Parts: sequence; C-alpha cells; structure tokens
Amino acid sequence: MSTNPTTITAPAGLPFIEVTRDFDATPAQLFRVATDPDLVTQWLGPRDLEAEVVEYDVRPGGRYRYIHRAADGTEYAFRGVFHTVEQDALVIQTFEWEGAPGEVCLERASYTKTDTGVRLHTQTVFPSVESRDAAVEQGMEYGIRDSYDRLAELISKEQS
Repeated sequence: MSTNPTTITAPAGLPFIEVTRDFDATPAQLFRVATDPDLVTQWLGPRDLEAEVVEYDVRPGGRYRYIHRAADGTEYAFRGVFHTVEQDALVIQTFEWEGAPGEVCLERASYTKTDTGVRLHTQTVFPSVESRDAAVEQGMEYGIRDSYDRLAELISKEQS
C-alpha cells in the first residue's frame, strides 16, 4: 500500500486550497477509481461516514450529487456540475456543500504521470476567503486526508 503523503496548502488571505498526492498507479487506473460511481462510494469521505452516490455523470455538462451519513443519521450532501473531462488527465467541476447553498467552488483535478506513478493535484477556488476558512474549520482537511488514504487503499486492492 502507498504511504505517500497528502499535501494540503491553504494560503492565508487567499480563497484557494491546493491538494497534491502521488499514487502508485497509472493515470488511467487513478482516473477510473476516482470517476466510477460504484468505486467512488468506497473511498470518498472519511471512514466514519457512509457514502451514497445519488448521481455521478462524469462528462462535460454532467451532474453529480452524493451524501455522507454519520452514524447518528446526520447527512452532508454535496453537488456540482462537470465542466471539463479529459480522460485520464483532467476534470474541472463545480462543488457545493448543500449546507452552505450558493457557496459554489470551482475545482480542477489533474492526473499527471510521474516516474513512479501518478500525481493527483487539485486546486479549489472558493467564493471568498471566509467560505474557504469555514470549510477548513469544519474538518475538510481531515476528510481529504482520509479520502486520499482510502483511495490509495482501493487502488492497491484493485491492482491485486
């Protein structure tokens, strides 16, 4: 299993977050696991939440919606629209937590081949520094790190 670290950068005073992680996979393998709705439910979100994909149509103009559920029944729903999809290379989409309607982010995820695998690099632009800071305060970093660890585990399992 991969032990590559997840690097999260949230520069003070700017409405951005960048996340980078190398995976022991090809761009095609990572892209498939990251975009197949049946596989997405197995890695997206922290381990302590159950994931349900309601819609996940990965194509330009396609929409997505998924829900994370806590053991106590609390739900956290997210939705967006895919704008650009380049097979095994790039996805650009909007991202909105339904708990903060109208706070729509723009996300860019690139899949770049490296000497040892593939680098997933995401850039998220928030509507304001305040909305970015609120997302960070609500545990976004924990969710990202746990999701990426789960993604690496799933890739390893898919390869064996």
